[in-house]
Amino acid sequence: MEPLRTPDSAFEGLPGFAFEPHYATLEEDLRVHYLDEGPADGPVVVLMHGEPSWCFLYRDMIPVLVDAGLRCIAPDLVGFGRSDKPADRADYTYARHVEWMRSLLLDHLDLHDATLVGQDWGGLIGLRVVAEHPDRFARVVVANTGLPTGDDRITDAFLAWQRFSQETEVFPVGFIVNGGCTTDLAPEVVAAYDAPFPDESFKAGARAFPLLVPTRPDDPASEDNRRAWQVFEKWEKPFLTAFSDGDPITAGGFAVFQRRVPGAAGAAHVTIEGAGHFLQEDRGPELARVVAGFSLGG
Repeated sequence: MEPLRTPDSAFEGLPGFAFEPHYATLEEDLRVHYLDEGPADGPVVVLMHGEPSWCFLYRDMIPVLVDAGLRCIAPDLVGFGRSDKPADRADYTYARHVEWMRSLLLDHLDLHDATLVGQDWGGLIGLRVVAEHPDRFARVVVANTGLPTGDDRITDAFLAWQRFSQETEVFPVGFIVNGGCTTDLAPEVVAAYDAPFPDESFKAGARAFPLLVPTRPDDPASEDNRRAWQVFEKWEKPFLTAFSDGDPITAGGFAVFQRRVPGAAGAAHVTIEGAGHFLQEDRGPELARVVAGFSLGG
């Protein structure tokens, strides 16, 4: 594995992002970045981003959560943000991403009784970690995400995104994030999403992710996700859906969680209105208040 590392200078002066970086070194000297904000002894909330964003996505949510007394752990997935970026697309698999996050959250940080908040790939990866280690998590919030097995029909919107991700000559990360919001992001915010990727060679993970989503029953990750569903079909702990009303990629995806997860029964599920795929950008403080109330047992 030959990981690339974005220079620290790329992350200087980002708007609303005065958080101290933290790092863990995993297998093959792979360095993974995470934020650790709030009281060290507070209830833990794990904030997991997706594709092609990074933990910058949670900058407007973290202050609200910290003010509520919560400890916020917000990792950068391998290939994104301040985390190292293997240059070979073959180094990226669904299973490896799950193992990298498991190693960070459970071995390095030794988290217990945590609340997972997963959006986009943050849900696909985070839900697998939860399902494989349910004793380490107390609650789950899913927001514009899923746990696909390839057994159900994939939306046309996702298939179009998948094609674009492979065919476009330049993978315009900031442009993509902006396009997934109902609000028009400021130029400096768009630039912050581009910051981890000095050139196309740093985008192997961003290019690989769309093809790692299980879209057929025999996908390499399908059976592992089916096993994860078996866990969630017996999950009695609190489970909340907080999807937006304006995301064509995951529209209606909350229904399967509400139907199949026992812990979702009777929960005060919410729809975040006026938000797109990246609802943390469009309605971050509102989502944070939902997460805070849920995480504190409200």
